Amino acid sequence: MSKDVLIVDDEAAIREVVAAILEDEGYRPRQAASSDEALREVDRRLPGLVLLDIWLEGSRLDGVQILERIKADHPHVPVIMFSGHGTIETAVAAIKKGAYDFIEKPFKSDRLLLALEHAMESSRLRRENEELKTRIGGGIELIGSSQAMGRVRQLVDRVAPTNSRVLVSGPPGSGKEVCARLLHAHSRRSSAPFIVLNAAVLGPDRVDLELFGCEPGWSGTEQGRVVGCFERADGGTLLLDEVADMPLETQGKIIRVLQEQRFSRLGGDARVEVDVRVIATTNRDLRAEMNAGRFREDLYYRLNVVPVLMPPLGERRTDIPELVAHFMDLAVASSGLPRRPVSDDAMAVLQTAEWPGDVRQLRNCVEWMLIMTQGDPGRAIEVDDLPPELTNSAAASMDPAANGELVAMPLREAREHFERTYLQAQLARFGGNISRTANFVGMERSALHRKLKTLGLNSDD
Repeated sequence: MSKDVLIVDDEAAIREVVAAILEDEGYRPRQAASSDEALREVDRRLPGLVLLDIWLEGSRLDGVQILERIKADHPHVPVIMFSGHGTIETAVAAIKKGAYDFIEKPFKSDRLLLALEHAMESSRLRRENEELKTRIGGGIELIGSSQAMGRVRQLVDRVAPTNSRVLVSGPPGSGKEVCARLLHAHSRRSSAPFIVLNAAVLGPDRVDLELFGCEPGWSGTEQGRVVGCFERADGGTLLLDEVADMPLETQGKIIRVLQEQRFSRLGGDARVEVDVRVIATTNRDLRAEMNAGRFREDLYYRLNVVPVLMPPLGERRTDIPELVAHFMDLAVASSGLPRRPVSDDAMAVLQTAEWPGDVRQLRNCVEWMLIMTQGDPGRAIEVDDLPPELTNSAAASMDPAANGELVAMPLREAREHFERTYLQAQLARFGGNISRTANFVGMERSALHRKLKTLGLNSDD
């Protein structure tokens, strides 16, 4: 998209000269001689920049009117005006209506190329600024040194530079969107838009409109053109978040876009061409959804070119100290609250607790601890400072009051039950590492091996 430039001028010789200059610099110029041709080209494929003559002989609209139309429908597309009959008043009027610059004819190629470069750079910075606003308090990095996260990072590094479609699956809150943003950030499309469509929050009647946009008047006489996510993502990446929530009819339309890289807006016949990489996420078992007739098999195989599985937090508990430190940095930066250390006992509870909301729940928990912990800023966060539901979930299986079976057991069986549950929790906490678990529980490594074998527990060192 960024190298696609539309030249609009009624003089063919000028269009050809400008096109030749741009081609020599690596741009992909297109040409239009009138307002109707120009608007058709914009509708067919959104350009990265428009070079627009003010006076267009025999044209239905002049350059300023075309500028108004482009800025109304596509405010982020930079437009440079040029004219051989320009005045200061004309230039000022064009700038006020949204033109990035005004160049008088005849112009030198250096002046044209410099203005074009500045306009595109300004447009890129605006897009990046908007992207940064959507990431406030987040950042795009996968935190954790566990083997599971190492495998995810390896896969991201390998597939990101390609144009392959990726399906990221995992439980809610496990970081699927973070993974998708990393894939975009490390791709050759990183300077182009990253657009997110969350199907889970849209009604079935809204999904098509958000994806494909619509022509003026489609839903009423006062409604203007709507630019959909596919068009806004042209040249970049479109994330279909929770793709399993999309209606079957919409799934069929997406298949056609993936095949043809073009579509029609709702209420229109004009074909819009796009160059979009699609990444999809889901927290459901799509094979089960296909068997139930709720997800199209042909769409599954088009999206699942490279599958990435985000592991749940319960399978990478050794990452929890790193995640806590990371989320505390973010919370301190956004809230101004003092940073606090976390005691070993509190960290042990965090590593053994259940996390139904996964990493997202852990982040909320860190913010809660910083807000609710009382006392001097240097005081460590203790077990009593944790949310009650965490301490309950970590201790429930060891608490006789929470487990009726334990009360009914003889002492020996109850002790074995407790030891099994306790050691399972510690092994999970340390990622199955026997040496670290033995060190923490105060046993020799060989003795712990024997105890695990006696209790019927297995673990990888």
